[in-house]
Amino acid sequence: MLKQTIGVFNDSFPPTIDGVANAVANYALEIQRNHGNAVVATPWYPGVTDDYPFEVIRYSSANVSKKLGYRAGNPFDPSVLKHLKKMDMDIIHSHCPFSSTVLARLLRFSNNIPIVFTYHTKFDIEFEKVLPYNPVKTASAKFLLTNINACDEVWTVSHGAGENLKSFGYKGDYIIMENGTDFPKGKADPDLISKIKKQHNIKTGIPIFLFVGRMMWYKGNRLTIDSLKIVKQRGYPFKMLFVGDGIDRLEIQNYARKCGLEDDCIFTGPIYDREIVRAYFSLADLFLFPSTYDTNGIVVAEAAACSCPSLLIEGSCAAEKVTNMRNALLAEENAMSIADAIIFAFKNPDIMQWIGENAADEVYLSWKDAVAKAYDRYQIVLDNYHAQKDLPSRRLAFLEEIHNLKAEFGFKEEAIKDIIRQIKKGS
Repeated sequence: MLKQTIGVFNDSFPPTIDGVANAVANYALEIQRNHGNAVVATPWYPGVTDDYPFEVIRYSSANVSKKLGYRAGNPFDPSVLKHLKKMDMDIIHSHCPFSSTVLARLLRFSNNIPIVFTYHTKFDIEFEKVLPYNPVKTASAKFLLTNINACDEVWTVSHGAGENLKSFGYKGDYIIMENGTDFPKGKADPDLISKIKKQHNIKTGIPIFLFVGRMMWYKGNRLTIDSLKIVKQRGYPFKMLFVGDGIDRLEIQNYARKCGLEDDCIFTGPIYDREIVRAYFSLADLFLFPSTYDTNGIVVAEAAACSCPSLLIEGSCAAEKVTNMRNALLAEENAMSIADAIIFAFKNPDIMQWIGENAADEVYLSWKDAVAKAYDRYQIVLDNYHAQKDLPSRRLAFLEEIHNLKAEFGFKEEAIKDIIRQIKKGS
C-alpha cells in the first residue's frame, strides 16, 4: 500500500486533555509509525512545546472561553496556509467541525484533496453549556452543519454519535470508525499500583471504584455520588477515586461532602502521566461511568485494557459494544439501579473478575488496530475522490465553497480571494 501524507486537524491537542485531543495524537502517532506521514494542524496554546515524531503546525488563536478552557484558532492565517500547502498532503482528516474544518476546506481549494470528518462530540450538549437558547436554531449549529456537509466522507465513533448528528439536521451517510486506546493490554506495574494505594491510604481488601475524565456534571458524576450514598447507607465500605479536572470539580467535591462521602471519595485532580493513569485503572475493582453524554468513551477501552470491568448506562453510546453480565455491568439511569449493580459487584468478586477478563478480550481496541482500519478507509476515500473525472465541475464546486466561506464569516469576497492567492504563491 502506498504511503500517504495525512493531515490530522483538530481544535484541541496536547497538552490539552480531552478525549478528542487524545484521539488526534494517537491517530498521528500510529500513521507516522506504521503507515505514512502525519501532519497535525491545531491552534496555538501559550507555552506549548511540540516534541513528536510528526510535524505539528500551530496557527494563531485567541482564548474565547475561559470557562471551557479552549482556544479558537484563526484558520485564515495566510502564513500557516502556505506552510500547510507545502506539506503536500494526500487527504485531510478533521476531528472538529469548526476552525479545523474551515482550514481543511481552504486547503482543499488549493491542493485538490478530499476531507474526512469524524464526529466525536454531542455538540447539542456543548452548546447548551454556553448558549441560553435552542442550539439547533443558533448560528453555531448551522455553521457546524455547513462544515460537516462540505466534507467528502463523514465518520462517527458510535451509532449513537451518528444519530445525534442526524438530530442536528445532518442528512447524509456516515461510517462508524471506533476510537482505540494507547494502553497495552495488561495490568500496570504492581509497585506503582502499591505506591498509589499507599499515597491515598487505601487499606487492603476495601473495594476501589474509579472515574477518569473531565469533572463535569454531564459526565454523570451526580448519579455516581447519589448511588454511592445508597451503597454506604446499606453498610458497604469503599473508596471512590475521581481522576481528572474540570469546571465543575469544586461543586462535585462539595456535593460528595454534602452526601456524607467526604471520607470515602478521593479527588486526585488532573494526571498527565499515562502510566500513572493506567495504574489507577489497574488498581480499581470497578470503573463507574454513568455518562449518557459521551459518544464512545475511550475510558471504557482503557479500563478493559487493564481487565477492569465497567458499569455503564443501558442504551448509552459507551454501552453499544458490551453485553450485560458478560463484559460489563449495565444499569438504568437512576441512582437506585446503579447502587444495586455496585452491590452486586461487592457480593460477586469472582464474577466481576471474569467480566473484567472478558472486557480485555472483547471490548479492548488498540489504537494500532483502530488506525489501521481508518487508514485502509482513507485509500477508498482517495479512490472515490480521484475517480470523479469532471474536474471543471469540481472547480466550480470549490469556487462555490469559497463563496460560502465568505458568507459564513462575513468576509468580503476579495479578502477570501486574496487569501487563496497567497496560498497559491506558497513555494
